Amino acid sequence: MSRERDRKIPIQVYLSENEKYVLDEKIKESKMRNISEYIRHLILYGYVYDIDYNGLKEYNYQIAALGRNINMIRERIMKTGNGYEEDLNEIKELMDKIWHTHESMLSKVPLQKL
Repeated sequence: MSRERDRKIPIQVYLSENEKYVLDEKIKESKMRNISEYIRHLILYGYVYDIDYNGLKEYNYQIAALGRNINMIRERIMKTGNGYEEDLNEIKELMDKIWHTHESMLSKVPLQKL
């Protein structure tokens, strides 16, 4: 049993060899499956982003490691009694600001085609 297409309107576009090459390269970079998917995405969203999040993953890891280190320092200070609660609260506030900045930065990153 064949399934009826949702999209029934074909579009034909004439390109130069150079334009076709550029289109093919952009489709490869976008990691989309075909020309139709790429063009539909452009029509609906205006842009196709392919973002490398590897640097951001490392940044995330480093921020989390910093938070863990701060918590270990806090625990040691609380056990030994050498330290001031005000200092610990200030460290926590600074860490919260770092996370808030990080989350704000992520919210401004365009959505990526999965």
